[in-house]
Amino acid sequence: MQGLHEEARALGFSQIGIAGIDLASAEPGLKAWLEAGFHGAMDYMARHGSLRARPAELVPGTASVIVARMDYLPRDAGPDWIEREQAALAEPGTAVVSVYARGRDYHKVLRQRLQRLADWLAGQVGPFGHRVFVDSAPLLEVELATRAGLGWRGKHTLALAREAGSTFFLGEICTDLALPATAATSEHCGTCSACITACPTQAIVAPYRLDARRCISYLTIEHPGAIDEALRPLIGNRVYGCDDCQTACPWNKFARVSTLPDFDVRHGLDTATLLELWTWSPADFERRHEGSAIRRIGYSRWRRNLAVALGNALRAEPTGHRAETWRAALESALPAADALVAEHIAWALRQGRP
Repeated sequence: MQGLHEEARALGFSQIGIAGIDLASAEPGLKAWLEAGFHGAMDYMARHGSLRARPAELVPGTASVIVARMDYLPRDAGPDWIEREQAALAEPGTAVVSVYARGRDYHKVLRQRLQRLADWLAGQVGPFGHRVFVDSAPLLEVELATRAGLGWRGKHTLALAREAGSTFFLGEICTDLALPATAATSEHCGTCSACITACPTQAIVAPYRLDARRCISYLTIEHPGAIDEALRPLIGNRVYGCDDCQTACPWNKFARVSTLPDFDVRHGLDTATLLELWTWSPADFERRHEGSAIRRIGYSRWRRNLAVALGNALRAEPTGHRAETWRAALESALPAADALVAEHIAWALRQGRP
């Protein structure tokens, strides 16, 4: 549609495409994934079931889906951003937060701008039925993105684009307008298995198949309870999310920085130490993560993740001044900790000891 792509770019989107609503061919794979229990504690995945592959049932009257891509690398990310991310993982005292979560909550950014795009479109064609979604509905986002020509599904299950890698968000407008679908692109993973090899917990159990129960992003964000002790050492110093499968992907040498200030790093989350973040009170957590996607995990899960990372730091560096400081910080927090955090603190204190 004339002007739609230009308006989308003016709103900060990098690319848009149109997908049809017949996703029947994706249903068997979804069913098998759910039956294997790979969704873990994300009960909403199973609850919605096949609805995820049926946009017209989710939003009655849907005739097509406008899918939008928005790049999220911070504006000051340099060409060496992958090397810097990998170096941070090798420094035990550094807290590693997934790149996408260091700025403003993407749900809010995309939703507002998608609505503005829908409002613009209504001004061109007249009022039309639509709903805007950003991780807020049971839609197969990557499936829709591939059908809308935004890229292909990588072996890590994320959407990949030749000109942008995988460092982008997706959002959708389900509409009753019968728009012509965009041509799909071809796949370009070939024989590469870098993402599978790089996964610290081997959560990518086969190409295009992820067991969320082992995924560090799932464990540090979605998982509500105690983290399996066997997986804790593999988490390293990652305290919110994990980017390893993306930094290992050769296509991310083409990753693009955002045009928006919204995804600039806040509160030094690209360089913060574990000890700095451990000193945050509940009020600090709420204030500093205001407007951030991190805030929704709550203070207890945040402390759980930090305790695991501090335990791994002690394992990597069991003696010396830093180790004494980490151990003292954990010990002083133990009496007031809730049951979940206390368990992980106790585990952390056992690390690095003979």
